[in-house]
Amino acid sequence: MSLISCKSIISQDWDTVFQTLPGSPAMDHKEVILLFLLFLKSGQGISQDDYENTRGASLVSLTKKQLGAANIDECAAKCEEETEFVCRSFQYHSKEEQCVIMAENSKSSPIIRMRDVILFEKKVYLLECRTGNGKNYRGTMSRTKSGVTCQKWGATFPHRPNYSPGTHPAEGLENNYCRNPDNDPEGPWCYTTNPDKRYDFCDIPECEDECMHCLGENYMGKISTTVSGLECQAWDSQVPHAHGFIPSKHPNKNLKMNYCRNPDGELRPWCFTTDPNKRWEFCNISRCTTPPPPPGPVYQCLKGRGENYRGKVAVTVSGRTCQRWSEQTPHKHNRTPENYLCKDLEENYCRNPDRETAPWCYTTDSKVRWEYCAIPSCESSQLSAEHSDGPALPEQTPVVQECYHGNGQSYRGTSSITVTGKKCQSWSSVRPHVHGKTPENYPNAGLTMNYCRNPDVDKSPWCYTTDPSVRWEYCNLKKCSETEGSVVESQTTAQVPSVQATSEPDCMVGYGKEYRGKMATTVAGIPCQGWADQEPHKHRIFTPESNPQAGLEENYCRNPDGDFSGPWCYTMSPTKLYDYCDVPQCVTAPSSYDCGKPRVEPKKCPGRVVGGCVANPHSWPWQVSLRTRFELRHFCGGTLIAPEWVLTAAHCLEKSLNPAFYKVILGAHQEINLESNVQRKDVTKLFLEPHRADIALLKLSSPAVITDKIIPACLPSSNYMVADRTLCYITGWGETKGTYGAGLLKEAQLPVIENKVCNRFEYLNGRVKPTELCAGHLAGGTDSCQGDSGGPLVCFEKDKYILQGVTSWGLGCARPNKPGVYVRVSTFVKWIEEIMGTN
Repeated sequence: MSLISCKSIISQDWDTVFQTLPGSPAMDHKEVILLFLLFLKSGQGISQDDYENTRGASLVSLTKKQLGAANIDECAAKCEEETEFVCRSFQYHSKEEQCVIMAENSKSSPIIRMRDVILFEKKVYLLECRTGNGKNYRGTMSRTKSGVTCQKWGATFPHRPNYSPGTHPAEGLENNYCRNPDNDPEGPWCYTTNPDKRYDFCDIPECEDECMHCLGENYMGKISTTVSGLECQAWDSQVPHAHGFIPSKHPNKNLKMNYCRNPDGELRPWCFTTDPNKRWEFCNISRCTTPPPPPGPVYQCLKGRGENYRGKVAVTVSGRTCQRWSEQTPHKHNRTPENYLCKDLEENYCRNPDRETAPWCYTTDSKVRWEYCAIPSCESSQLSAEHSDGPALPEQTPVVQECYHGNGQSYRGTSSITVTGKKCQSWSSVRPHVHGKTPENYPNAGLTMNYCRNPDVDKSPWCYTTDPSVRWEYCNLKKCSETEGSVVESQTTAQVPSVQATSEPDCMVGYGKEYRGKMATTVAGIPCQGWADQEPHKHRIFTPESNPQAGLEENYCRNPDGDFSGPWCYTMSPTKLYDYCDVPQCVTAPSSYDCGKPRVEPKKCPGRVVGGCVANPHSWPWQVSLRTRFELRHFCGGTLIAPEWVLTAAHCLEKSLNPAFYKVILGAHQEINLESNVQRKDVTKLFLEPHRADIALLKLSSPAVITDKIIPACLPSSNYMVADRTLCYITGWGETKGTYGAGLLKEAQLPVIENKVCNRFEYLNGRVKPTELCAGHLAGGTDSCQGDSGGPLVCFEKDKYILQGVTSWGLGCARPNKPGVYVRVSTFVKWIEEIMGTN
């Protein structure tokens, strides 16, 4: 008797049916395994890898149990062992050593912010796809492939079921969701609400574990060899190939181990290889046999990057007609409907199949290969005038408060980085974290873009993060000194202090994981319990023995678990298990300076120094102007990296190798009418990179006097790789091609483009070297240009600007498909430090 045929039986004594199966002479080992799977307890053998975890998230649950647990594994085991309800999630509170197991997950219940908690949700209940024949499918699809609504498994009308929650409690027969309780090879099914159709199958797509839909953007499998058999390089490795697809910087791309992935919109998943002579290669992954999951909502207007735009605009921004995607004239290309499945490349409509910044198309003009399209925005309002290109006179320049008063509820600065260096999620976005703290719900909270705010009166400004595994964090801001008003302050010191002597200030850096001071009372003034003591509170996790590197001495405030709320301790109050300590942030001594930390907040205009906007005066205080000694005309830029040293491009020194030929101007905002505060320095030595890279060092005749208007940029760590799509900034007085701001220092925000992408045929076609990096908008309109050469490309990292590039070359200025190329400074850090250390 076939198990599959059981769906068609109107009524049956199931004890009779299964009584004969185990003894059936026709049964082989496969059928025994089938029976084992059929009656296997739900969730048996699940590990932490089978859970999605989110730090700082707490689920609002109605069906739950609070239990004690020494660690996360013990909590997971309690979830698996639960029999009174189906445990779909749990959350673990480490300091309380408390486990809460729950019947709900984020698909059915809201999530709120909470400190000291990690939410774990079983992936099987979050997925809306099936693995294999979907025996373990636990999604919420409740219609058949013909669109008929499913009957509830516990109902007896219109069909009397053979499979019900009572007869098969381990099969997840909840509500009317599609399931596969009999291991049918065709996949999940259900009894239907159509009296004439007893059951039908459901159209559940396959999970992209060992097969792929579309371009494999969501492939999560473990294939790690290329089409030619080469082993893949781990994504978190930079050997043998340095690259910008860094897992921590691309948390949504699931760049795990050395598994094949598609983070950049290629034709299919790929990887960097372990062969030094082959940088990357495609992987051989089969296509799934089921239809892909639905793409989600589609729009007739521009939302985000326009990847779900399905309107019928077929004209570019310049008025050119779009070429049909299926045609190869006048432009040959591979963005065809056959190659780019699921991207709706119909007719000649503007689309965004490959992760561009907006919908685009190839044009019917043989001289213009492609252009972006003018798609009306879905947003009701545009960005405010704060990002316009109007004049920015010194007396009108905003000095934005980059520290906060009180609890920071009134903070309106532009910081958007958390204490651990994560980028903030936009308040108007619900990806990756769904939330209710939107500008509409909190109209007076200043929830602009992704800037740090405090809409719910927490202890300090915070934000949701762009990392799916970390729901929220406090921001990397410090409290304003009560005597300093709203003057922009440095956020933290650049270096983590060593263990402090008693004469040093008792302060912390960042969130205080390395704090070793002697504060021993909580913010409420309650004395701390000794870490080695078990009275008045018993605890097992955070003891000197279990955490020997955490500095758990005496009863001093510490942060052994990296809590983003800062140092804490167990308290001497029997009714208060633990609380946080009010440890202040360390402040740099007035006589010193922090590299990469301007005293005037940069405008950071997001506009599309051609394009860009006029900078706030002195907001990029490391920018220098390189001039000839006698003519004093600006011809190249440079970057102050230490009081005596300037970094520039080697090609800027082609006029002469005599250092006396050059003069450096520091602290300027206007190119010609130099302000009284500028410093003029002669050059005493110049050093060209010995292997002819386009980078050079200039030694000044005397150290620059560091002021609020003259501050060096920070150097990156050696061989540091800037992540793909990182937003960085270029500055300079170069050619503006008729755009506003000639003669004033301009800035522009540009995304870094990974060399693999930049070297594609349609962009720079293999010209970019590993010692260089690309940055720019592929649409054109914003770029460095003549006169900007040698100037800085700086990227904001946690709390300071770091010099990642020296403006080097480009194919024209701000041309479409031709991003600018910059010398990768991190490649030459050892050479730079050696020159500065010996001269």
